[in-house]
Amino acid sequence: MVKKIFAKGYVTLILCIMYAPIFVLIAFSFTESTLIGNWSGFSLELYKKLFENEQVMTALKNTILIALASAVVSTILGTLGAVGVYYCKKRIRKGVEFIGQVPILNSEIVTALSLTILFVFLGVRFNFITLLIGHVVLTIPFVVLSITPKLKQMDPNVYEAALDLGAKPSMALRKVVLPEIIPGILSGFMLAITLSLDDFIITAFTRGSGLLNGSGKIETLSTYIQAIIKKRPVPPEMRALTTLIFIGVVVAVVLVSLYRYYGEKKKIQSKTFRRTSRWKKLLF
Repeated sequence: MVKKIFAKGYVTLILCIMYAPIFVLIAFSFTESTLIGNWSGFSLELYKKLFENEQVMTALKNTILIALASAVVSTILGTLGAVGVYYCKKRIRKGVEFIGQVPILNSEIVTALSLTILFVFLGVRFNFITLLIGHVVLTIPFVVLSITPKLKQMDPNVYEAALDLGAKPSMALRKVVLPEIIPGILSGFMLAITLSLDDFIITAFTRGSGLLNGSGKIETLSTYIQAIIKKRPVPPEMRALTTLIFIGVVVAVVLVSLYRYYGEKKKIQSKTFRRTSRWKKLLF
């Protein structure tokens, strides 16, 4: 009894520490007051100001475009890389997995500076492409990390069986392997978007002109906020923006969780149906 109470209390405390600041932020996004802690009544004025601020909206659109583009590219490359490494020989697989852990543990400033020096050395002009490459390099290892456990849970003989039955490698990958690892792919995609949205260092080092900023330097939310706080406090409408981002993340997590739940449920029902059909054939 005491252990259960302690466990519940501990979980509640951890959840409060994690989410209390976010709920305070959300609450104060619905008031017109510019000072945190000074509630001046319910209002949607900050949300109105947010959508009227052209600089913020441009930075938001740039951030979303970069996050989606880098997530798509890194998910495709990461999926192919994870599958390729999984079907390598054991010694090669272990070596590649070890090397793949280095970018995850490596400091982001090292990656950003390395990319900058490489682009300068090659004479590449900084623009959207260099920024996209930077974000892809940042997120690919995490996509591979999300997909690898799903590959290890899969029967390793399924792919070989498909090849033995006459399927081409591309068809076996598409029809047999990918359906089994879709939850991992979705997790990797969502993680890539989150990392890209949150990034500042690589963006600051690899950005150039382009996107919605035209001939000016590409501004994302992270670089815009960094530039603003050097001159003045963070604009109050940022509370409304972060609230919308948090709600978007929650909705995405719920959708992915529902997809996983119904996907697993469908698999269990399919296996049960096949077993039942097999027993019926044997008995009758």
